[in-house]
Amino acid sequence: MSAAIPYEWLLLVAGSYLLGSIPFGLLLAKLFGAGDLRRVGSGNIGATNVARAAGILPGVLTLLLDAAKSAFPVWMASRVTQESATWLMLVGGAAFLGHCFPLWLKFKGGKGVATAAGVFLMLSPAALLGAAIIFLLVAAYWRYISLASLSAAAALPLLIYFLWAPRHAPPHVITFGTLAIAVVIAFKHDGNIQRLVEGTEPRFSLRKKEERR
Repeated sequence: MSAAIPYEWLLLVAGSYLLGSIPFGLLLAKLFGAGDLRRVGSGNIGATNVARAAGILPGVLTLLLDAAKSAFPVWMASRVTQESATWLMLVGGAAFLGHCFPLWLKFKGGKGVATAAGVFLMLSPAALLGAAIIFLLVAAYWRYISLASLSAAAALPLLIYFLWAPRHAPPHVITFGTLAIAVVIAFKHDGNIQRLVEGTEPRFSLRKKEERR
């Protein structure tokens, strides 16, 4: 007979989702006088739109907080669950889904890139570094944040596989969890993908007047 799952672990997953649901971008945009972020620029509540609408400081703060709200519960889970790969992915995935589908905003949230970064900062810093390098190279060359995000997300499952540990592949739950996160990020970028194909996706700029076409 299998052992019962400690209720504290289940509470950690639920709490991670609720923490992930906190819309820091929306709150910071209002705090810095940009109004309702959902009606400004691209309408997204992530760091890129915050930077366009309210400035670089609130944009950076949003990026850090969106990453921290997933990194912290995964860090907690590593201690509570004796670093169980299954529970680390469940807790990290819950925070990620909380950001993408937040309870407080009728399940209409951000695209999950920064929050996913927080998860993989705890799971595999080397893989996250590789994804960050890909992101920066694509963003610097083409200046499409959406394309850079999609490129990094697409590369992450492969990076996790090869960089999880020397000569060791990750557990299946990590492999498939990473694939699932990459798929959700692509799904949340559906509109961006369409505009990239059509050639109407705006390049990144910190000028507040630049909005989504």
